[in-house]
Amino acid sequence: MKVTTKGQVTIPVNIREKLGITPDTEVDFLQEGDRIVIVKRKDATPASRKFKKLRGIATVKMTTDEIMALTREV
Repeated sequence: MKVTTKGQVTIPVNIREKLGITPDTEVDFLQEGDRIVIVKRKDATPASRKFKKLRGIATVKMTTDEIMALTREV
């Protein structure tokens, strides 16, 4: 496997499937002697996934000031 000029490599599909690595999955690189180990982060949920299900559901026609007033103590 070759490293691109941008320092990128492709993780083989069988490894991605086995480890559940999908687009936006965060990984860490660990150095162990003269080896590099790639590990999937267990504690990170990409922000894009956290809010993806909420995208486009606001249907109330309120101004920003009206919405902000609802979230603040009066």
